[in-house]
Amino acid sequence: MDRKWWKESIVYQIYPSSFQDSDGDGIGDLNGIRSRLDYLKDLGVNVLWLCPIMDSPMDDNGYDISNYQAINPRFGTMEDFDALLAEAHQRGIRIVMDLVVNHTSDEHPWFIESRKSVDNPYRDYYIWKPGKDGHEPNNWGASFGGSAWKYDPQTDMYYLHLFSPKQPDLNWENPKVRDEVFNMMTWWFDKGIDGFRMDVISMISKDQRFPDGEKHGLYGNGGPYYVNGPRIHEFLQEMNRRVLSKYDIMTVGETPGATVENAPQYAGLDGKELNMVFQFEHVGIGDGPLGKWTTQRYDFMQLKKILSHWQTGLDGKAWNSLFWGNHDQPRAASRWGDDSPLSAKMLAICLLSLQGTPYIYEGDELGMTNAYFKDLSQYRDIESLNAFKELTGAGLISADEMMECLALRSRDNARTPVQWDDSPNAGFTTGTPWIEVNPNYTAINAAAEEKDPDSVLNYYKQMITLRKSHLGLIYGSFQLLAEENPQVFAYRRTLAETGENYLIACNFSDKDAAFTIPADFAGARRLIGNYPDTAPTGAVTLRPYEAFVLQK
Repeated sequence: MDRKWWKESIVYQIYPSSFQDSDGDGIGDLNGIRSRLDYLKDLGVNVLWLCPIMDSPMDDNGYDISNYQAINPRFGTMEDFDALLAEAHQRGIRIVMDLVVNHTSDEHPWFIESRKSVDNPYRDYYIWKPGKDGHEPNNWGASFGGSAWKYDPQTDMYYLHLFSPKQPDLNWENPKVRDEVFNMMTWWFDKGIDGFRMDVISMISKDQRFPDGEKHGLYGNGGPYYVNGPRIHEFLQEMNRRVLSKYDIMTVGETPGATVENAPQYAGLDGKELNMVFQFEHVGIGDGPLGKWTTQRYDFMQLKKILSHWQTGLDGKAWNSLFWGNHDQPRAASRWGDDSPLSAKMLAICLLSLQGTPYIYEGDELGMTNAYFKDLSQYRDIESLNAFKELTGAGLISADEMMECLALRSRDNARTPVQWDDSPNAGFTTGTPWIEVNPNYTAINAAAEEKDPDSVLNYYKQMITLRKSHLGLIYGSFQLLAEENPQVFAYRRTLAETGENYLIACNFSDKDAAFTIPADFAGARRLIGNYPDTAPTGAVTLRPYEAFVLQK
């Protein structure tokens, strides 16, 4: 058992715009986060991952950075950040920041210089190509719609942007770019931050031939030529040697395209690159011909298979990141449950009893649900608005159907303000919130849940305490049970060094489910469950969304 603080941590993800506003401008900020540190300590989390707070024109909610060493004024000042860091550390809470270095903002000084002329010293900080037969250099599509290339008349060339045209991709082939990035990372670590979550880090190395991709719809899929690209591991090993290995920190890579087979290259236990990666196999379950824009419910058997595959596949080779949701996904209780507190509690038991480091997204500990907006004007997300325009415009889906898809899958579902109490705007702001508050805040909010011993919030607290005090739930091996059961995700966790043995059973459906407790767990102790009962034995019926942990 190779004990590390980042393996034993519970991470809480904060989307700063939507967490807590302190100055009445309707946008969450650093002082708002600081005012809630006691709430977070009480919850039991010990790492905060902050979505981007660096200076940005906010074309893509801060994932377009114009200055890596300044704080975005909408969130506060560098002094506010220093105070947050110090006060978090006083409470035993570490701070991890978002590192966005696949691209910058087009308003970054490097890009402003780069576009001036072909011989500008910053030209090769970005990826510039001449057009081909009067068109883009290749047929790649961008993640937010349209071509991945933008024409710039100043030098009669195109630059690559895998995301929005305001997010030009950095040229990692240029050693000067790597120097700039590594120096900036060192600056933040010297300031005292505790790690980075690295945005789309698996996309920084591009195939230098830039070939056309296989056509899907209007554009080609360039993914095979930049996801897990040719020099990705060379770049990350250089980053590790020059920066990461010198500090006691945690790193997690957002790695679209990661598989059980290649994840150990990114996050092997040898520590040559990153500590962990985020895999996205499970969040894509149920996607249809239009990607995530579908009203189809996910396939539970597929979910069970994927989660089990990652548990067994990385055991002894790499360390898992565990999450149900984040700022890019719908609300966990809506996507994987039925919005009920029972299903939110079941998801908590499952998340906090698997091998890996759990990530709780803000508000999930309250059982917050999708907002189910009814009108397009309520949406703020660039991805949702572009998809509506592009897909309805091309006649691929009707406006009504697309609104249903947005209600289920839009990123804005995770971005409505955290529901603190039942006062106007849920206690998030005294002003007008930048995005509407979910109308169910009068029933689902932290103040009410703190008083209710049976609330989702108090349930998360119990489950977090349980995990922290049982090493077997962190480090134990995973063995899937009842593989063919169409409703139940059940597994053993076993830690030989301490002799710990656990059985976890989770009913992922809103109907009763048959399940047989293994004979060796007869008379086992029930540590936690979301129905008030004693420990079950033998053939049992799990009630809707029932979940429990047994220890023998």
